[in-house]
Amino acid sequence: MDKSWVIKEKGDPAVVRQLAGIQNISEALANLMVQRGITTPEEAKAFFEPDLGYLHDPFMMKGMTTAVDRISTAIKKNEKILVYGDYDVDGTTAVALMYSFLKEQYSNVEYYIPDRYKEGYGLSLMGIDFAQQVNCKLMITLDCGIKAVEKVKYARSRGIDVIICDHHYPGDEIPNATAVLDPKQPGCSYPYKELSGCGVGFKLVQAYARVHNIPFKDITGYLDLVAVSIASDIVPLTGENRVLASFGLRQLNEAPRTGLKEIIREAEVSRTLTIEDVVFKIGPRINAAGRMESGRKAVELLVSSDVRLATGISKEINNFNIERRTVDRSITTEAMRMISEDQGRVNAKTTVLYNPSWKKGVIGIVASRLIETYYRPTVILTESNGFATGSARSVQGYDLYQAIEACSDLLESFGGHMFAAGLTLKKENITPFIERFEQYVNNTISEEQLVPRVFIDSELSFSEITVDFYEFLNKFQPFGPENMSPVFVSRNVFDTGAGRMVGNSGEHLKLDLCHEATGSKSFPAIAFGLAEHYENIRAGKPFDICYSIEMNEFRGNRKLQLNIRDIKTNRDLN
Repeated sequence: MDKSWVIKEKGDPAVVRQLAGIQNISEALANLMVQRGITTPEEAKAFFEPDLGYLHDPFMMKGMTTAVDRISTAIKKNEKILVYGDYDVDGTTAVALMYSFLKEQYSNVEYYIPDRYKEGYGLSLMGIDFAQQVNCKLMITLDCGIKAVEKVKYARSRGIDVIICDHHYPGDEIPNATAVLDPKQPGCSYPYKELSGCGVGFKLVQAYARVHNIPFKDITGYLDLVAVSIASDIVPLTGENRVLASFGLRQLNEAPRTGLKEIIREAEVSRTLTIEDVVFKIGPRINAAGRMESGRKAVELLVSSDVRLATGISKEINNFNIERRTVDRSITTEAMRMISEDQGRVNAKTTVLYNPSWKKGVIGIVASRLIETYYRPTVILTESNGFATGSARSVQGYDLYQAIEACSDLLESFGGHMFAAGLTLKKENITPFIERFEQYVNNTISEEQLVPRVFIDSELSFSEITVDFYEFLNKFQPFGPENMSPVFVSRNVFDTGAGRMVGNSGEHLKLDLCHEATGSKSFPAIAFGLAEHYENIRAGKPFDICYSIEMNEFRGNRKLQLNIRDIKTNRDLN
């Protein structure tokens, strides 16, 4: 698939030069700082040396005082508290955090994870009925609830108070809960709006701890869970999230809780964990429990301090992940065939597919996989409890949530954000939804948004790439949305002759690259999925690359390597 290369605007040259001198670094590195809004030594210190002292006062969040008071009352009266959360990584880590913390203060607490297949996303009637059966007087919802207007009414009619901890956008009406904690709700003055669901839960724990004189150091042990949620929920790695993720990653590497330690072992990560490792190796394993069986299994693992129990559950969850991969690949193959055999679908601006037999737990993954081939807003639907239910994914820069909201009269429910959403509709509304969604996207999406883009920080000469340069790049971690791993472009590079196709199907390239401007200095490079360029490269023709720089470690040897994101064999960088 052709990609558009978008080279970011350079920082103010005068500011870049000044910062380079102050920091004693190259202008290329100083430019990366300025592009991220770092223009002074003070800002550099805040960015490169995250400090838990930078965290905002939790009581700046609307509803926080009421939430803490209600939990305190419940504990004083010995009322049962039910911690309720979604079945994905953000939800299960949030439940594990809140349940573990409350359990340290108080014994009369339980947790509940809805069944993806029987109950669906968010606060459910079955969950509320369970709360009533166990004589629960207070429910704390995590990573869900901000749109549960009718469910909260139902809970209150059963004598159950609800505290909502969420981070999604609210609907037109805020639920009449005892307290609503969501920095995105109207009237909330909390300075940072991009917390994960688990992050909002941590702020509630932080507030409760302050009121009850629990030392802050006693709650920092939960930051490994917060870091996993931040990475897996793909929230911006800026501001408060950067602080929480930095310290959470440190804990994941130095002293993770028992359950996470066992997942890391199953994932066979033997080096220092990064956000990318959490996204691709840790998060999917936690998610697999809710996709293939029950998210409750993930919480059991995350709250366990028993090594033998945690080992058993982590192996079970790893098996779920293996099964999940098999299922999602099978469905993806079938979905690709459905598109390729229908010219109307091939030429559409959207992909909307329905098959009642597809497994609900993996359709979000399938939507993401289809975008890799058909780069456009995608909705994958299956049947659940007599309705069509689905997951939607978007492309860079296009607001999927607004497109789905434009079809809201055809839907029973929907929720999510700009790039991902879930929806439920009656089966007879599938065809009208397909038509309306296609029409809306066709009228609102630009041609540029239908072409995948690679965002490039700056042009770089191979002569600038050194171990010191790489070590400074590493200081920009943790990488994630709004602070992605720096990507560079180098023009007129060529392979020394050692290049070859690798991979099971020869789909990747292993290269050894020189730069015309720097002569003999060469770097090994890996180019995943770019074997289509092999013949031109082998012919000795110069080409342009965009890439990130990484350290390849093998048997104790460390060597800089270029991870190539895209190749252009002509000079047109679009």
